[in-house]
Formats: sequence, structure tokens, C-alpha cells
Amino acid sequence: MVINMQHGIRANLGQFLHQLLQVMLVGFTIGMMRTVVPALSESEFGVPKNSFMLLTAFVVAFGLVKGTLNFVAGRLSERIGRKKVLLLGWIAALPIPLLVYFAPSWSWIVAATVLLGINQGLTWSMTQTSKLDITRADQRGLTIGLNEFSGYVGLALAGIITAYLATMLGPRSGLLLFGMTTILLAMLLTLLWVKDTLPWAKSEAAKHRAGLSTGPSPRYPTNINAQPTTWEVFTLVSWRDKRLAALSQAGLVEKFVDALVWVFYPVYLYQRGISLPDIGWIVGVYGFVWGGSQFFTGKLSDHIGRHKPNVWGMWICGAGVAMMLLQEGVVWWSFSAAVSGFGMALLYPNLSAAVADISHPNWRGSAIGIYRFWRDLGYGIGALGLGIAAHFSGSVEAAFWFVAVSMFLSGGLLWLFGAETHPRINPADAALAPVDATAALQVRTVAQTPPGGRCTLYTGYGQALAQHLGARFQLEISTHRDANGQGFPAIWINGSLVKPSDGVIVMPEDIVAVLGDADIAVGDQLHAALNAQIDILLNEGEQSC
Repeated sequence: MVINMQHGIRANLGQFLHQLLQVMLVGFTIGMMRTVVPALSESEFGVPKNSFMLLTAFVVAFGLVKGTLNFVAGRLSERIGRKKVLLLGWIAALPIPLLVYFAPSWSWIVAATVLLGINQGLTWSMTQTSKLDITRADQRGLTIGLNEFSGYVGLALAGIITAYLATMLGPRSGLLLFGMTTILLAMLLTLLWVKDTLPWAKSEAAKHRAGLSTGPSPRYPTNINAQPTTWEVFTLVSWRDKRLAALSQAGLVEKFVDALVWVFYPVYLYQRGISLPDIGWIVGVYGFVWGGSQFFTGKLSDHIGRHKPNVWGMWICGAGVAMMLLQEGVVWWSFSAAVSGFGMALLYPNLSAAVADISHPNWRGSAIGIYRFWRDLGYGIGALGLGIAAHFSGSVEAAFWFVAVSMFLSGGLLWLFGAETHPRINPADAALAPVDATAALQVRTVAQTPPGGRCTLYTGYGQALAQHLGARFQLEISTHRDANGQGFPAIWINGSLVKPSDGVIVMPEDIVAVLGDADIAVGDQLHAALNAQIDILLNEGEQSC
């Protein structure tokens, strides 16, 4: 059944703005831990000087937990809805300010960061997924750009505000006041104004099945079932689809930069006599440029594609990290942070947009969650690498070089193994190179509306033939049921009715037999696509068609 729900920013502006406010509050929550806590780790929380591995422990814990919760959030939201997952994330954040306030040792900070990982994994994933649910495919770059703009401006503001509050009220009291206000406000807004957007995603998926979606066809992976298991999606995103794998490794490595900014930027600057407010501003420049630039870098990718901004973003961001060590002074450090922030703005929204481009609505939430799992695992792996580099060299500078080199190498892998994913610039139809026998292949499906049952099955057959053989596919809506093909449900190939061999349902073997009679070879991918339509029918039941 196709539920007629409008997609687009303008059509859903009220909810879109609510979700932007939500992600800003998510940014506030992580931002309150980004300036004061690392800078005062020695004097306030008892971390011994130059204990680099202990210092990075809280970011390692954060990355491992957040990455896992991203994975869980995507799949869970497809079962219980986006809003409930968002609310669970805010509930998990409630103890964080209290743990920081009463912390007798660094282990309490690590515990607070575990809860922060749960909060960020659930809430940030849902704000992004919810916006993608209610907007159009041609707005994905802008949508994610605005999402990350709001979140990272919130992060930067929180770092500056908490630095001033720590100076005026003391670090513990300042963080308690800011944290509790942010979290309680977010919970209230979630309960009162946020809508669950899962119905929009289901509507989009139904339109795809019924052949009613408009615009260029994305290059969705073909080696996956229509209703895949969690493991199927995980393996697809992680290694079976080289495009998604290239995007995932780039997402993982770019988090090395954020781990460096979180752990070692404040320590590096504090060791050079920079005050807490000034550290907040230097680190804030990184966040402001990152967030503000996404106003146009996300929209830019809707015009020029995702691949080039992603690759150049990796290299520019790495260059900014290396620049931090080349000279000294507040102005130079701020400029270097701005370069890294701009590189991050090029890559960050567009890596996510690229994943969304080639993830079918049926499993997009899971795919985004798995990509975010690998991406935020980069916090843990990156922080561990930072700690090891600093420990064996005896200085934080080695950590900067470790990150810069990693970014350049990862950008190279993305350039080699990635591909353009924007459906307008690189649509599925552009990949079709049918042989002469299929050049004139015409497929017509007769269905009712809403389709369901065999109507959905036969429509799926037609779409599969269009995608894999370049067939001209026509969907005809009828109100007349007729078993002889004059009404619904029916599928015609080159003007001939395809008759079910069992007298009831046209099976993939019936389609293959008709194609064989026309000397058209059927490959493994088309076989899999046809069989996937049967899986959909079995999952939905016969219904009414």
C-alpha cells in the first residue's frame, strides 16, 4: 500500500526545524565535555602528567560505545520508530552532569563518557535519519549539511560557554548547570513536538515497490534481498559493496581528527600557556567553520556530486592538522583549525549523503547506522592510535602527524575505490548497456492502486527488468480484475502476456522462460532481483491483488 505522504523540506518545514533544534542540543551535550574536561584533566581529575594512554581512555570508551549504539539505533528505529529511540538517548544522558560534578577520579569521567556515547549514538543518528525520511533525494546534501551545521555549531558554542562558566562558577558547577539545562530541555521538546518519521520512510519504500517514485534511479546494490537481515546489511556496507566500504573506511579515519581535537588540542594549547576561554575559541573556530561551511558544502554536493568533495575534504582536513605544528600563536592555530574545519565540512555531510544515496528505503536506516558504527569507531581507534603515538614519542606532536598521514592515505583509498553516488549525476540507467536482443524489450505491468500482493510482485519484476536489461517499463493502473491479462494483475513482455506455469502466480522461472525464448540471457544479478520480489510477496502476504 502506498501512503501519500509529502517529502521535502518545505512540505515538512515545522518538523524539519524541530529536528534541527534537537541536533543542536545534541551538539551542546557533547560540546560540554570538549574543552574544560581535557584541559583540566590533570589539575581537576587527577590524571598524571604525560599519561597519554589514560588521558585518551575516555575518548576510546566513547568511540566504542557510540559506534555500537549507532548500529543498534538504525535497526531499532526500523522496529519501534525514530522518536522512541531519540527519547531513549536523552534518558541515557541524564546522569552525565552528575557524574562529572561528583567525580573523585578520572574513572568517573570515563563512565560519564560511556553514557555520552549511548546518548550520541541514539540521538544524533535519529536526528539525521528523521530528516532524511521527510526530505527528497535531491535535497540529501543540503539536509545533512544543515543537520551537521546545527549540531557542530552547538558543539562549538557549548565549548565556549562552558569554558566561561567554568571560569566563573568552577568547572564542576558550570558543567552541571549547563548539562542539566540542555538535557531536560531536549527531553521536553522530544515529548511535546517531535513526530515519528518512520511512516515517511515506509511511504517512500512503498512508492519504489509500486513504481511510483520519480526522478533518476539510484545505483542501489543488487547483491542484497529486498528485506535483508541485519547481517546482510552489515556485510554489504562493511565490505561486499566496495563503494560503501570505501565510504565507511573514510568515515572511520576522519574521526581521528575529531579525537585529536577533543583530546590533544586542549592539552597542546594549555601546555603553551593558552587560557581556557582562548582554547575554547581556537577549538571553537574548528567547529564554527565546520558547521557554518556545511550550509553550502552539503548543497554543493547536490549539484557537483559527492565523490570529489569527499576526497578533497579528507586531504584538506589532514593538511590543517599538520599546519598546527608548523608555527605558533593564537592567530596561526585558529587559521589551522579553520582549514581542518573546512575540510571536514566538505567531507562530513557528503560521506553520509553518499551512503544514503545508494541505500534502499527498506534498509536505509540500518545502512546509515552501520556506516555511523564504523565512522564513530574511529573515535576509539583514533584515540588509541593517538595515545600510542604520543606515549612512545613522549610528546603530543607525534599524535598530530599520525592523524595527518592517516587522512592523506584514507583519502587516496576513497579516490581509488569510491564512486559518484548522486542519482542525477550517475544514475542507474547510465550503467545499463543492453545487448541488441534486449534493446527493444518492453515490459508492461497492469496493477490496481494501492497495489499489494501480485500487483506489487509483477511491478517488481518490471523494475528488475528495467534495471538489469534496460527494458522500457510501463506501469498501467486498472480498476478491472481479469485473469486473462486484460485487467490486473498481469505482466506483459514485448506484447505477450506472461502466463503462470502453476496457473496462479507468475514466478521468476516464468519470466526467465519468456526471456529465453527471445534469446535474452539472464545473469545471476537479475535472477537474484527477480527472486527478491518473491521474498517481498511472502513477507507481505497475498493481500488484495
